[in-house]
Amino acid sequence: MQDLNDLRYFDAVVTNGGFAPAGRALRLPKSKLSRRIAALEERLGARLIERSSRRFRVTDIGLAFHAQAQLAVAAAERAEAIVEASLSEPRGTVRMSCPTGLVSIVADMLPDFLTLYPKGHVQIVAVDRPVDIIAERIDVALRVRVKLDSDAELTMRTLAHSRRILIASPALANRIAGGGIEALAELPTLSSSGEDGEETWRLEGPDGPRDIRHIPRLSCGDFGAIRQAAAAGLGVAMLPDHACAAELRSGALVHVLPEWRSEDGIVHLVFTTRTGLPPLVRAWIDHLAKGFRNPALFSDR
Repeated sequence: MQDLNDLRYFDAVVTNGGFAPAGRALRLPKSKLSRRIAALEERLGARLIERSSRRFRVTDIGLAFHAQAQLAVAAAERAEAIVEASLSEPRGTVRMSCPTGLVSIVADMLPDFLTLYPKGHVQIVAVDRPVDIIAERIDVALRVRVKLDSDAELTMRTLAHSRRILIASPALANRIAGGGIEALAELPTLSSSGEDGEETWRLEGPDGPRDIRHIPRLSCGDFGAIRQAAAAGLGVAMLPDHACAAELRSGALVHVLPEWRSEDGIVHLVFTTRTGLPPLVRAWIDHLAKGFRNPALFSDR
């Protein structure tokens, strides 16, 4: 069986241009390296190095063998690094960008993670704009998109699917019962955009897409504020199902016109590479993936 150390020794001898300099680099006697390379040549049945007291030359077959030996040595070193990383305790800081509407969900996952990794730190950058994960030094970006980005330099990991649904208080929902989408025109609305003036909700329904133009009674970029206003009966709101799942289960809110909804959004993570991630970053990605598999995060579909 091939001894990987022989490949390491041969690589060192060729790379350093001789037995003596290779011995100094490896802190091994020159005589040991010479014996190991001679044994390697005997086992292979080929002369890899021509050497004398005044000459050192790698043969053609030796050069070809060296190219493959380097690949084998590099692969072995990467494999050892993976094991070493898995055995070492993840530490350092994970810097993550997160839409403001998902911060509360991520926050619920933090205690278990930080308990598991006491030497780890998490920094959450709560923003609703697209971030440049390289320029802004973001390790992981949490995003919701109708379709995934196609940037070949980025790696995507899908976590879940989310959709915006129409919700209202039970009392207000009773006023819609039996009516169709046209009933919205007679009711006050609430918007999570935070913008002023008329807005448009793009809904998918049995008859295809429909644009609902309305002037919201209340507009606020915070999902919690809109959710509370809807529960108080102030209007119909369109929120992501993950932002109102608990209230729907408790009965504080009602899913109205369930046949009408937004196009599904893909909740996913974006990072720059699958290989070479710091152990803490990889652990955080896996922790989020596990957390988002919880069906209680989303309303019944």
